[in-house]
Amino acid sequence: MIEKKPTRDGYGEALLELIEKNDRVIVMDADVAKSTRTNWVQEKNPEKFLDMGISEQDMIGTAAGMALAGMIPFVTTYGVFLSGRGWDQIRTTVCYTNLNVKFGGAHGGISVGPDGATHQALEEVAIMRVLPHMTVVVPCDAIETRKATLAVAAMEGPAYLRFGREAVPIVTDESTPFQLGKGAMFRDGDDITVIANGPMVYEALAAAEILADEGISVRVINLHTVKPLDEEIIIKAAKETGAIVTAEEHQIYAGMGSAVAECIVKNYPVPIEMVGINDTFGESGEPKELAVKYGVTSNDVINAIRKVLKRK
Repeated sequence: MIEKKPTRDGYGEALLELIEKNDRVIVMDADVAKSTRTNWVQEKNPEKFLDMGISEQDMIGTAAGMALAGMIPFVTTYGVFLSGRGWDQIRTTVCYTNLNVKFGGAHGGISVGPDGATHQALEEVAIMRVLPHMTVVVPCDAIETRKATLAVAAMEGPAYLRFGREAVPIVTDESTPFQLGKGAMFRDGDDITVIANGPMVYEALAAAEILADEGISVRVINLHTVKPLDEEIIIKAAKETGAIVTAEEHQIYAGMGSAVAECIVKNYPVPIEMVGINDTFGESGEPKELAVKYGVTSNDVINAIRKVLKRK
């Protein structure tokens, strides 16, 4: 049986490590601590936790002041509210002055489920990656989320970390390498490359396994860091496999797939297809049912692979 765990658990685990090791780290939340796992810090080290209430803009401004004073604030709430309500403060107060503020965007993707369209963050990777100085990371499982959280704490400057609510398959382990700005090949292949992040990494691996029985060799790359983009691994894949599919639980416009396409167009054009949310809002429903309806399953990856191979 495949082990599953919510990626938000990895975020909470990392925050507990950080507050023990680094006196400069402070954790902030906008009244959703149980959902984001920041309540683990609240319960164990309440002096390291600030509940700012449902006041995202104020929370970001306060975090900016703390960063100016030498602290490392982790600002946490649902990604749709963090990126939407707080965008002006993130842009002008944090990024413009390149402050050392870390953003934890919870409930990323359609798999939030019953909370519906208002809570399903489907656009925030695009919103964050357009900002100068911002690092954007979308880990694939709870273990990688923990590593990513520790990594953004160690770097200087603003960073956005996206994680989800539902339990997703564990596809990495403690020995799996993780480096900000560097994609990782999780499966080699010669016929086509699937570049994925978040829970779509598992879906890409499942698709590759199915197609292997048909003699189709699929390379799978985990592109956890959307910005800065690892152009080297993308160009290498384009040259060696000649076709690319991107897969993300995000709008197909301006997200990771668009970043990959920008790189490919500039450097080594090959046929490309994108799997993601196709210019629509979500709705309430069970996560698995929503994934099928909105086209972010291994079957959708397979269909995209078959389509792009005809253009190769």
